[in-house]
Amino acid sequence: MMRSMYSGVSGLRIHQTKMDVIGNNIANVNTPAFKSSRVTFNEIFSQTLQGASGPSADSPGVNPMQIGLGANVSSIDTLMTEGAAQRTDNPLDIKIEGDGFFVVKDASGYKYTRAGAFYVDEAGTLAYNGMHVMGWSPDSDGVIQKSKVDKIDILGPENLYSEPDKTTNMNISGNIDITDPALKTANGHTILAKFYDSLGYTYTAEISIKYDATNHEYDFTFPADSIKDEDGNTITNDQFDVGVEFTADGKIDLDAAKWAGSPGIGIEQITGLSKANYNGEIGPTIDIDFTTLTFYNSGMSVEASRGDLEVLGGGAQAGSISGYEVGGDGKVLARYTNGKTKLLGQVIVTTFKNPAGLQKVGGNLFDVTTNSGDFDGIGKDITAIGGKLNGGVLEMSNVDLSREFTDMITTQRGFQANSRIITSSDEMLQELVNLKR
Repeated sequence: MMRSMYSGVSGLRIHQTKMDVIGNNIANVNTPAFKSSRVTFNEIFSQTLQGASGPSADSPGVNPMQIGLGANVSSIDTLMTEGAAQRTDNPLDIKIEGDGFFVVKDASGYKYTRAGAFYVDEAGTLAYNGMHVMGWSPDSDGVIQKSKVDKIDILGPENLYSEPDKTTNMNISGNIDITDPALKTANGHTILAKFYDSLGYTYTAEISIKYDATNHEYDFTFPADSIKDEDGNTITNDQFDVGVEFTADGKIDLDAAKWAGSPGIGIEQITGLSKANYNGEIGPTIDIDFTTLTFYNSGMSVEASRGDLEVLGGGAQAGSISGYEVGGDGKVLARYTNGKTKLLGQVIVTTFKNPAGLQKVGGNLFDVTTNSGDFDGIGKDITAIGGKLNGGVLEMSNVDLSREFTDMITTQRGFQANSRIITSSDEMLQELVNLKR
C-alpha cells in the first residue's frame, strides 16, 4: 500500500509539472516568436518480485513479476516549429522564413532570438530589447564584408544625409514632327533641361530646336545666356549648337562627320559652366545623348531627361534620410529625399545543429548549451540556407491552443486519478489499523 501511495505522489508531481508547462504555453500565446514546450513521462524503476524462468521439458516458462514504483518526467522539450506571420507594416519588424536565429549582443555576450521586433536606439544602431542586433557592414565601396559580426549602424552621422551628385549625362529623346510650326520661328520649339552641379545646386536650361532649311537639319541650341540657377540668375556657359539630320527610316543620322563631341555615337557636351559657389572654377561637363531621337509622323514629343541618379550620371541634390527597408536577404537600405538609396548593413542569422538544445533565458532569448552547438562569430546570409527575411512582419507564437486545452483536460484527469490512488491507499491503511479493535 505504501508503494501505491508513493506512486500516486509521483503521479501528482509529474502532472503538476505538465500543468505548469501548459500554463506557460497559454500565457505566451500572443508572445512574438515564442516557442512552446511539451512534457513527456517515463516510468520509474520497477521492483522485481520474481525473475523470469525459461521453459523446460516438464513446465512452461514463467514471466517476471514486477511492481512499478511510479512515473517521472522524461523530458521538457522546446518545439522549434515556425509560427504564423503577423503583418505590422513596421519596416524594422523582421520575420525569419525558414531556419535560423537572429544574433543579438549585450555586455553578457551573444544571445539568439526568433523575435524580430527591432528598433533604432538613441545612438542610431539597430537594437532588440536593449541589445545590439548583429550583422555585417559595407566597406567604403558599399560592398558587404562577410566577416566577424558587429552592430549595425542605421542613423550614424554618415548615414543621415546623402551627398549631392553632379549631372554628367543627359538624354534628348522623343520625336520631331516636321509639321510643328514653332520649328520655323525665330525662337524655335523650346524644351527645358534640369541638372545639378557637384554641390547639389539646380540649374535649368532652355534648349531651342529650329529647322535649318539651308542644311536640311534641325538645330539644337543652348544660347550663352540660356542657363539659369535656382534664383533665376544667368550662368555663364559656352555656346552649344548641334545640327541633327535623319535617315530615310526616321532614325538619327550618326555620320561621324556631323558629331564634333563624340563622332559616330550622337553625343555632344555642355562645357564651361560656372557659378559663384565654384569660386571661379569650371562647373560640370555634361554629355548629351541624341541617339534615340526619331522623325516619325507622330507629333512633337522631344524632351530632355537626366540619367538615373549617380548610376548614369543623372545627378542629385543633397538628401536627408526618409526611411529604410529590409530586403529578403537581410540587407538594410536607407531611402533619401533625393531619390537615392544607401546600403547600411545586412542582418545575419545563425543556425544550430540541435536548436531544441538551446536554453531559454527570458525576453524571447536563447543561449547555447553543450547540446545545441555554438555560434561561429560570423553567421550566415539567410538566402544561403534556403530562407529569407520578411520585413514589416513578425513571427507569432507557435502555441496551438486547441492542443493545449486538450492536454489541460487530460492532465487534470491524470492528476485527479493519481489523487484517488492516495485516497484509496489511505482508506486501506485505515482499515488495516482498525483490525486491532
